[in-house]
Amino acid sequence: MNVFRFLFVGFVFGIVLTKSEAVSWYRIYEMFLFQSFHMYGIIMVAIATGLVGIQIIKRKNIKDFRGLPITILDKESGSIRYWVGGVFFGLGWAMVGACPGPIFILLGAGFWPLILVLFGAIVGTFIYGLIKDKLPH
Repeated sequence: MNVFRFLFVGFVFGIVLTKSEAVSWYRIYEMFLFQSFHMYGIIMVAIATGLVGIQIIKRKNIKDFRGLPITILDKESGSIRYWVGGVFFGLGWAMVGACPGPIFILLGAGFWPLILVLFGAIVGTFIYGLIKDKLPH
């Protein structure tokens, strides 16, 4: 079944994030206080990996798992929404100590109080879905 390879990749990604301490609240705290390069290094490696991956997809015309071509659309002009969204994302990340992906990893590791964080993320996403048409995009 196709779903198992996605679960496998998710498990491997979770293990990598855990072993690199990218899900550590202390590492995230250090990053926001500019006391350590650790998380910035991880973020830079992720950006470089994404850049290389996108170029490979574009140049080799790689197809998705269903055999359909992958099309990457250009972003719309205007940077205000990216700055505002980034500020909200960063504030949430700093207040909670976890961005959305590691929430699931930390739950899997047994940090049960993050159920409240997951609930807040789901409610926030739902509220955004309700008001997104009224927001300046």
